[in-house]
Amino acid sequence: MSDTPFGFSNPDDDPDRKKDGGSDSGASGSEGGSPFGFGLPGSGGDNPFGAQGFDPSQFGQMLSQFGQMLSGMGSAMGTGGSGPVNYDVATKLARQQIGSVTPVSTGTTDAVRDAARLAELWLDAATTLPAGATKAVAWTPVDWLDNTLDTWKRLADPIAEQVNGMMVQGLPEEARTMVGPMMGMFSQMGGLAFGSQLGQALGQLSKEVLTSTDIGIPLGPEGTAALMPAAIESFGEGLEQPAQEVLVFLAARESAHQRLYSHVPWLRQRLLGAVEEYARGIKMDFSAIEDLAQGIDPASLTDPAKIQELLGQGAFEPQTTPEQKAALERLETMLALIEGWVEIVVSDALSDRLPGVSALSETLRRRRATGGPAEQTFASLVGLELRPRKLREAATLWRRLTTDAGADARDKVWAHPDLLPDSSDLDNPTAFVDRVIGDETDSFDDPIAQLKAMMEREENEREKNSDDENPDESR
Repeated sequence: MSDTPFGFSNPDDDPDRKKDGGSDSGASGSEGGSPFGFGLPGSGGDNPFGAQGFDPSQFGQMLSQFGQMLSGMGSAMGTGGSGPVNYDVATKLARQQIGSVTPVSTGTTDAVRDAARLAELWLDAATTLPAGATKAVAWTPVDWLDNTLDTWKRLADPIAEQVNGMMVQGLPEEARTMVGPMMGMFSQMGGLAFGSQLGQALGQLSKEVLTSTDIGIPLGPEGTAALMPAAIESFGEGLEQPAQEVLVFLAARESAHQRLYSHVPWLRQRLLGAVEEYARGIKMDFSAIEDLAQGIDPASLTDPAKIQELLGQGAFEPQTTPEQKAALERLETMLALIEGWVEIVVSDALSDRLPGVSALSETLRRRRATGGPAEQTFASLVGLELRPRKLREAATLWRRLTTDAGADARDKVWAHPDLLPDSSDLDNPTAFVDRVIGDETDSFDDPIAQLKAMMEREENEREKNSDDENPDESR
């Protein structure tokens, strides 16, 4: 799977994932090609925005070529869909990659439901959060695509909107004036590019994810615990664990996720909001984008394979801003806390019943460490890889809290986002556990009272700081 399914990457942040040729891969002129068919600021050669200044005649020729390109792409891939991502194209390409699928048999569906019921029964003794799923289903890859696309839209749209806006902002003022009537064509181009890359990524991902919450984020409908029997069968090969135990283990993980997302009402919005916050901070360095479209033959754009080759090169490399880094750290910490909590709860629920739970948990950790398809797709979307170190630290924190304070105190931490551990707490879980135990003797049984007390302390601290900065006014 491409490392850049959404048309951009940030290789400088991860040299191990850096492509050969580095960030100059898009600056090779006609040899490298371009998915967009026109030049942007900083281009050399015949670029109408180059060193010779803005040339309206050349810009007109460029727009003519651009129109031919969109016509070719529309004929080959369909022109339906509106917005920053063409989801008609994404769905079509994903379905093509999935190919034909065998419907889930009645026997397999019944086995999934039985495993989910058993997992829910055992989870009741391990957490105070009640069952969150109202039904358990067995999905094919096509079912996964159809039922998760709405969430992917929310994840992809903010980033696509920002990148598409950066394209137009990079044009000189004269060019923006001329291109005004053709903004729809520019939007169509960006939508096709993003839709194409997203479709390829989702087609790959749909065949390899194990559950609807495999990446920690609730992708499916609320209240639906979904397992992927075909992928689970492949996952279980070579593990030397009974297939039924593997199924119950994964059903327990899915059910634990559903409990958390159903009974912590702010959690879903918090996660998706972090992605949107990241998107708002995207910045482009247009001086690094050269010869974006030289050498493209519009006639070749009737070939979907050629379109994929062009779009897969990655046209943009957004700069990582301090605001983005902060948003990604919050998102990474949140995902680690979710996965760590699920791991501890599932372990407590199943360890006395399924002897292979520890081995299966370690297998999933290693799967994360090697960057499976779910991690690769999510990393490509928001530039985030959920590091195994964070997962282990989060699990350690939840285990300490469960042992020292009990499951009830542990689960009450989810009552409000301000009560959750932060990144520094993952580095020093003992201090967090001590703080929870200390608060438990006072107001921890009432998290709202604890939150009010914390807000009062913060307000007093702000007033004190204000008095220190303005001593005359305080007299």
